[in-house]
Amino acid sequence: MVGLAGAFAAAMDRLGPFEPAAALAAAVSGGADSLALALLARDWAGTRGGNLLALVVDHNLRPESAAEAHTTIARLQGQGIDARLLTLGGLMRGPGLAARARIARHAALEAECVARGIVHLLFGHHAGDQAETLRMREAAGSGPRGMAGMAALVESALVRRLRPLLAVPPGRLRALLRAASLDWIEDPSNRDPATLRARLRVALDDPAGEGAEVAALVAVATRFGHARAADDVAIATELAARVRLYPGGWAVLSGGAISPAALSALLCTIAGRHYPAPSVAVAALAARPRAATLAGARLLPAGRFGGGGDWLVVREAAAMQPAVPATPGAIWDKRFQLAGTPARPGFLGPLGAASAGLRNLKLRLPSAVLHTLPALWCGGALAAVPALDWPDGATAAGIALHWRPVLALAAAPFRTI
Repeated sequence: MVGLAGAFAAAMDRLGPFEPAAALAAAVSGGADSLALALLARDWAGTRGGNLLALVVDHNLRPESAAEAHTTIARLQGQGIDARLLTLGGLMRGPGLAARARIARHAALEAECVARGIVHLLFGHHAGDQAETLRMREAAGSGPRGMAGMAALVESALVRRLRPLLAVPPGRLRALLRAASLDWIEDPSNRDPATLRARLRVALDDPAGEGAEVAALVAVATRFGHARAADDVAIATELAARVRLYPGGWAVLSGGAISPAALSALLCTIAGRHYPAPSVAVAALAARPRAATLAGARLLPAGRFGGGGDWLVVREAAAMQPAVPATPGAIWDKRFQLAGTPARPGFLGPLGAASAGLRNLKLRLPSAVLHTLPALWCGGALAAVPALDWPDGATAAGIALHWRPVLALAAAPFRTI
């Protein structure tokens, strides 16, 4: 397995740079792929003076899941790997379960990484997974960006999500475990014919992932992935030159036409969307920017905030999410996160019409911006608007709100290998 360790190290080198003595975390389900990832990451980090923390998530959806999670932790610890169990609650069976479970799992994984000061979070997706993803994207009619498949690196506001095994056939990972005399858990959902991915796995008929079709699909993903990465750099460069982004969740776009890709990324950021608006509508607005509402965001004349022809890009008030309980770390509208703990129970939500009662002499923001600012409400009364520093010293009192843009505007968020 020296060849596999070398391939893993080469992939990690392409996903760097890493700090000296890097601290890594790996999501480990207990299956063969993630267990092999943990062994490879342990050795890679160990030779560089770093360390690995394995994070095992129990979704609490099957009676046997808790026992499986504890078995996985015992196996990891037997290999000298520090491991921690994360148990989810509140997931219910029903429509969209896989997507809901993924969102909850990623949130728990990232929260644990933040709590431990870890920025590199590894996942065990391999060549077979990438091939299945491309088949799914083909069936859905995905364009060039979709045909890039899973990215080897995605940088979020909290962590760097790394997939260093995307070019590795799963058969090689299982061989590594057999050489280490390490057993693994088979998830029954992987064989459930009700899921599209399981049906595609049967259709590919290549459990080891070492056949010509899987290799060809991985090559296609790599080619489109490099193109996507280059596009992301171009988009970031254009937005850095054309956009001023404000912590209250709005932006000023300089006048003139803009590329549809750059406008789409800006709209996603302001609206907290993970997926772009219909391309035809975006292209029309990008060619001739004008007052409009699209994909949860609005374009309005910038007025005194810009030159002639500049545009305000603000959140569409009617599309914002309802207020959420103001618990530590609470996220509202997929864009703002509460830092600190309020003195009294309350809610985090839009400022809305309450902006009329505030004196905003410093900024004199237009009402379209004011209504969409995040605010803290306690006992039914407005308690704080950190973006306005209202009341005076609100941010210093530990109730600041951190903006969590969905797409990075200063750096390309995707990388392929």
